[in-house]
Amino acid sequence: MPNNRQVHLIASELFTELGSSGFNVAPGDLGENITTAGLDLTKLPLGTRLRLGHSAVVELTGLRTPCSLIDRFQKGLKRAMIMKHQQPMFRCGVLGVAKAPGEIAPGDPIIVELPSSSLKPLPAL
Repeated sequence: MPNNRQVHLIASELFTELGSSGFNVAPGDLGENITTAGLDLTKLPLGTRLRLGHSAVVELTGLRTPCSLIDRFQKGLKRAMIMKHQQPMFRCGVLGVAKAPGEIAPGDPIIVELPSSSLKPLPAL
């Protein structure tokens, strides 16, 4: 993963939720680079750093907003990704920037480092 490259992360739990609603979406279908498990990515604050594997670091910059291309997988999927009466409103994963390079593989550990300054929520991007 090269430095300063944008990275899209989605929690694997989202695919399970979508499956229970009748959608057939698998990891990689929504353009994410990394699929996580056991992390509520959308609740992490702006500037959180995720240490992936042995050396890669991604700093979170915002919530990914759903685009119209999501409906190419299944009609209504975009609507399912928007939760109008919840925060955060979007559940399409998060975006970040690679701050340190490194190779990652399925099953690698992820260490969450919260920012030391104010804990602002991730903005919609």
